[in-house]
Amino acid sequence: MTLSNLPPLVTVFGGSGFIGRHVVRALAKRGYRIRVAVRRPDLAGFLQPLGNLGQISLVQANVRYRNSIDRAVEGAQHVVNCVGILAESGRNTFDAVQEFGAKAIAEAARGAGASLTHISALGADANSPSAYARTKARAETAILSIKPDAIILRPSIVFGPEDEFFNKFADMSRTAPFLPLIGGGKTKFQPVYVQDIAETVARSVDGKLKPGTTYELGGPEVLSFRECLETTLAVINRKKSFVSIPFGLASLIGSVASLVPLITPPITADQVTLLKSDNVVSKQAEAEGRTLKGIGLLPTLLVSVLPSYLVRYRPQGQFTGSGKAA
Repeated sequence: MTLSNLPPLVTVFGGSGFIGRHVVRALAKRGYRIRVAVRRPDLAGFLQPLGNLGQISLVQANVRYRNSIDRAVEGAQHVVNCVGILAESGRNTFDAVQEFGAKAIAEAARGAGASLTHISALGADANSPSAYARTKARAETAILSIKPDAIILRPSIVFGPEDEFFNKFADMSRTAPFLPLIGGGKTKFQPVYVQDIAETVARSVDGKLKPGTTYELGGPEVLSFRECLETTLAVINRKKSFVSIPFGLASLIGSVASLVPLITPPITADQVTLLKSDNVVSKQAEAEGRTLKGIGLLPTLLVSVLPSYLVRYRPQGQFTGSGKAA
């Protein structure tokens, strides 16, 4: 096969992460050649069986270092940026990873003549009191100034086998005497399935999404924080009481926990700030068709997937009885 006859090459930054691995799988199914750019290629070998022999290659790259980004993008026809962090750690700050890194990837994509899909987040706002939301918004602005034809995807809270929300609270329910409701548990989410996001990315690479457009990705239902926890408990057959924790106290707990070395805090002050705002698809995006339904995708229900990966948190795992016949 000559070089000109090879399938298009797609570079996926953060391809070993929660969303990234599903993006790699969706692209592999379509036959693309995939170059996965990650900080530790030696820990990302699990991605290669997702494609055919030689279809998926791994390359070392760190979005804090521009030269590694340029090497990873060289020769690619499309670039996908899945890199994002929920909490800062060491040199991996929001500014460095979500703003500088995203801007550098956009510049590299422009230099290589590649199209770009960037995964941002609902709630991205340059005026937000949350550093996470501010850097997400500044990244979007920088990307569109560099690559006006870039496609930006803003998902709500994402669920799937490796998620850090439903897994966290299901695990907590096994030992904690109660589950916390930050701010009373009234924050609204629109949980979106990770494979729906991956399919949207794949369609953007296929050229089926409108260039220069920001899409807002949410599931078929809006649930409060409390309803998300209630759904989790129902799925894992456990009963726990809820305790409302005011935003101020939760922020203080997050600040103190973040000071403890070598331990990942259960929540950070910045995450508490994010919980003060709802995380749902806007009416404007719905009206303009910049949603999953707008691109012809039927969003996946939370309860249709949650039992498939939360079953291990049931009292007797998959053997937990749900009736006389169980």
